[in-house]
Amino acid sequence: MLYVHSSPRALCPHVEWAAGRAMSRAVNFSWLDQPALDGSRRTEFTWTGQVGTGAAIASALRGWEHLRYEVTEEPTEGSDGGRWMHTPDLGVFFAQTDVSGNMVVPEDRVRYAMEVAGSNALELHRELRLALGQAWDDELEPFRHAAEGNPVVWLHRVG
Repeated sequence: MLYVHSSPRALCPHVEWAAGRAMSRAVNFSWLDQPALDGSRRTEFTWTGQVGTGAAIASALRGWEHLRYEVTEEPTEGSDGGRWMHTPDLGVFFAQTDVSGNMVVPEDRVRYAMEVAGSNALELHRELRLALGQAWDDELEPFRHAAEGNPVVWLHRVG
């Protein structure tokens, strides 16, 4: 699945061209206004392809800093799935996924988090949130909800 959560209008045809090139076929997206960001558009596109196509799509879209997108590649009999998330502020995040769609944090990444955190529980939480892409999820969430036809509510942490 490809979710372009926000794209400037002028960039939309270029996004289609880049994604289509990564999928080795022409694609036409159905673009809608993105209520979470004035002047931007959003789209969802279901794709099928060979293992590695998700990485190719995410790489093709990586160069445009104004895009917010997610690419999901389902696992197959012989390979893990993957999830790529991109925001203008954070760049690209990648995680392997299992057959249920859960992110898989490799053992070495968990060990690194424990080593860096030592006995500091807050630092361990920070490292694990980073390993799970929490900052990307947090930034994309208002755009996901706006895509479902829900009103956008911006919450600001106080204090």
